[in-house]
Formats: sequence, C-alpha cells, structure tokens
Amino acid sequence: MHRSLVHWPSLLLGDDVLTVIKAKAQWPAWQPLNVRAAPSAEFSVDRTRHLMSFLTMLGPSPDWNVGLSSEDLCTKECGWVQRVIQDMIPWDAGTDNGVTYESPNKPTVPQEKIRPLTSLDHPQSPFYDPEGGPITGVARVVVERIARKGEQCNIVPDNVDDIVADIAQEEKEEDDTPETCIYSNWSPWSACSSSTCDKGKRMRQRMLKAQLDLSVSCPHTQDFEPCMGPGCSDEDGSTCMMSEWISWSPCSMSCGMGVRSRERYVKQFPEDGSICTLPTEETDKCVVNEDCSPSSCLVTEWGDWDVCSATCGLGMKRRQRLVKMPPSDGSLCSMEVAEVEKCMMPECHTIPCMLSPWSDWSDCSVTCGKGTRTRQRMLKSPVELGECTEDLEQLEKCMLPECPTDCMVSEWSEWSECNKSCGKGHVIRTRMVKLEPQFGGNSCPETVQRKKCKIRKCNRGAGGSDERKKRREDREKRRSKQSRDDTAQEHPGCKMRPWSGWTDCTKPCGGGIQERFMTVKKRFKSSQFASCKDRKEIRACNVHPC
Repeated sequence: MHRSLVHWPSLLLGDDVLTVIKAKAQWPAWQPLNVRAAPSAEFSVDRTRHLMSFLTMLGPSPDWNVGLSSEDLCTKECGWVQRVIQDMIPWDAGTDNGVTYESPNKPTVPQEKIRPLTSLDHPQSPFYDPEGGPITGVARVVVERIARKGEQCNIVPDNVDDIVADIAQEEKEEDDTPETCIYSNWSPWSACSSSTCDKGKRMRQRMLKAQLDLSVSCPHTQDFEPCMGPGCSDEDGSTCMMSEWISWSPCSMSCGMGVRSRERYVKQFPEDGSICTLPTEETDKCVVNEDCSPSSCLVTEWGDWDVCSATCGLGMKRRQRLVKMPPSDGSLCSMEVAEVEKCMMPECHTIPCMLSPWSDWSDCSVTCGKGTRTRQRMLKSPVELGECTEDLEQLEKCMLPECPTDCMVSEWSEWSECNKSCGKGHVIRTRMVKLEPQFGGNSCPETVQRKKCKIRKCNRGAGGSDERKKRREDREKRRSKQSRDDTAQEHPGCKMRPWSGWTDCTKPCGGGIQERFMTVKKRFKSSQFASCKDRKEIRACNVHPC
C-alpha cells in the first residue's frame, strides 16, 4: 500500500484499474498549502497493476493542471519502490484559451495537444520570466510504501516474512484451473457469516475474463471456507497490524500544563473479519514554561488566514487567535492575537477597452494659415475592470488659406528745404515701402507728404532781376561753402568723396524727390566710427501740378 498527498476514497473497478482516487481540488491553486494540512490517501498495487497516474486541476484556471502519468512503483530489480518524491510544473490541456488564472472561459477550437507551460508563453502569465528560465514547481507529490502483504513485485524477497507471505499466497492459489481459463485475482475474504463461536463461512470471488477453449469447462468463480466469529479462531486471526505512531501534536497550552496527542492507523485488519480494537489515538500531558507568572495568559492556536485583500497583485491577509485564559493578576494579555502579512495574487491584467466611435474633427484652431484640430472618444467599459491605455483624444495639423499681410512702411524722413528762395514754396518728406501687401492685406499709405513754406517776399520789377540773380548766386556760393565747412566739421578725421549728382525725380509732376550721397573715402586712425559715416540729402522736384 502507498500513501500520497491527496485524500481520495478507494474504489475497485474491474481488472485493469485496481484503485481510483478522487480528491478535492486545491482552490485557489496559487495559495501555498501548509504541509501538515496536505491531504493524503492510501491505495494498493499488485504484481500486474503497479502503475500510478493522477491529475488535478489548478483552480481557477483555463485548463491548467498537474499530475503524474504511469509512475511505476515496481523497481527495475522487480522490488517495490520505498518512496517517490516528485515536484511538478503546470501543464496546459489545450481545451480552453487564457493566459492567467482568472481568464474568462473560451474554448480552444480546434483543441490543441496537452503541453507543459513555459516561462515565455505570455507576459501576463503568472509564470512569465523575461529571461526564459525554468518554471518553479507548483506542487509536490510524495508516495511512500507503508505496508506489504500477499504477492510481491520482487523476485527475491527482502526478508523471511516476505518469503512466508509469498509461499502462503502460492499454496492458497494452487488449483486445477485449466490454462484456457483466464480469471481476475481473488477478491479479499468477506466477513464471517457467524458473529459467535459457532461455525460459519466466508466467501471470496473472481471474474472469468476469457475462455480460450469452449470445449473445456472453467471451474467456479466463487470460493467458500469455514470460519468462526471474532476471537474464536484456533489461530490468531484477530491480530491487527498497526502503523508506527505519528509525531506528537503541539501542546494545547502555550503556558503551563496542557495536553498533546498523536495518531496511528490500521495497516492490516484481522483476517477473521473482526473489528480492530487497538487504539488509533493517544493523549499525554505536556508542560510549557513551568515558570508561568501571574501576568501570563493562555491563547488558542492561530486560526486560518483570511482571504487576500487583493484579487490580483500584492495584497494583505490576516489571521487571529483568542485568549483562552487572561492573566490571573487582572492585567492585559501581552501576547499578539492578530498577525498580518503580505500575499501575492496573480499579476493584474488589463482588459480590452470598450470605446465609443471617434467624434468628428473640431474646427481648425486658426482662421488662416497653419493650426491644429482635435477629435475625442469615450471609455465605455467600467474602470474597475482594468486600466485602459488607449488614447481618448487625437491631435493633427490643419492648413487654411494664407493670412493677409498688410503693407509695411518705414518712418518719415526729415522735411526737405523749401523749393523757393523767396515767396511761397513747399517742403516734402518721404517714407519707404518695406513690405508690399499680400493675400488681400491693407494697401500702402502715402509715401510723400508736402506742406507750404514762405521764405520772404520777392522784389518786383525788371531792374531788380539782375540783382536778384546776383544775390541768388551769392547765396548759393555761401551755402556751398557752408556745406563744405559743415562737412569738415561733421566728419573730423575723415576724407569724404564729393557729393554725387542728384538722382532722377521720382515723379514727373505732383511733387517727387531727388537724392544725392556723400561717402567716406578714407577714415583716419584718430577718427571715431560714429562721427565718420556716409551722408544723404533729399530735395523736392517736379512740384508743379499734374
């Protein structure tokens, strides 16, 4: 018989399967299980049926599982295996889609072959490793031989008891069964029909699996033998075979006198069908901390951990214990009655976002030239289902016709000299167009302005014309000499080129302007740049009306 870490009741099914084990699933599978709380069960193997298989789901999950397939409990030397310890990794059955424990149910069509999960299957998998390392085992099964009875797997028995058991089995099973009749093994003997020391009988049976020669009859499939009630057999058939005692439990008290217990189980029931009366549990007194003070208190064992506070990712869990006996001096119990620790659930995963259609594009942010426009959409899925990383707004450039450009002009120049040496005349000033209007911009304003000027009255009469001409020439000479003097004074340390000629008039009539220039020919070392520079003069021309 062997014991594993899953507790399932035994069930006989025909001849190909000796024992079927059924267990409660570990749920949730990612929560560690204390070894002391691990379930266990017992099952039997024999010479022809010594392969063990089991499968358990990892719940909740799409179709993940762990298990063993055809684990041979018979050694290569035909002896029985004493102990098997196997760490297991998760497998994918290929029937359902999903990458996390809590993925929604969605069948895989067509179904895929069963395969081991890997650490690179999906970034949201709880087993994901970006470096592609091996998956750490998620479960461990321990199978241990606890008893041997009847036929053995080994050819050479281990000890005298094995030899006696084998001989007794062979003597018991010798019969006149023809080789053409194929039977199953005999079932165990039933309980005796008599519950007293009167003679009764007990029965065992077997199944006829095949009859190779119909002309040869096959013997009976039931076998009977006399028996008496429990304790009445001539031989000691009421002996129980018990296991060794399992280790003591913790003391029931954390301070002072308490009780501890230990258990054992029946390895083999009496062959006469009687009830085993040997005790399977034993208790004993125990003392913890004999020097308990009046301020000491007694507490219970810790309770189970509460469910993790988070359904995914990192959370907290809590467990409690109660005060069984407060301190005798009336003080408060100093022992902790609550513990909190972290718990790690499967990695949180995002879900596909449920989004509304995009809205129409907004108007361009400008009325002319280059700008931007936007459009939006709404998140329709609840926030608690996961964070949505999709964009809810989009921005793009837009281009409208070029913006109008207004005309740009310079500042006004200084007023020119009066165009008359006597009588009524006029002076002008001008400005330049720096940027012509474009794309329907405002046109350019006037670039020439004129106003009246009056120097003095002119002398009338013919006799005075020569005199006026002479005075005008003298005035021009004085003005030219003054201009040369001004040039020398305004340009110390400079040698200037003479004035250029006047440019053509900008208008044939209505008042235009002319310009002339004086440029620097040589700048002496003692001169300053600010006082030695080019000059320009303007004057009115063609002032007569058009």
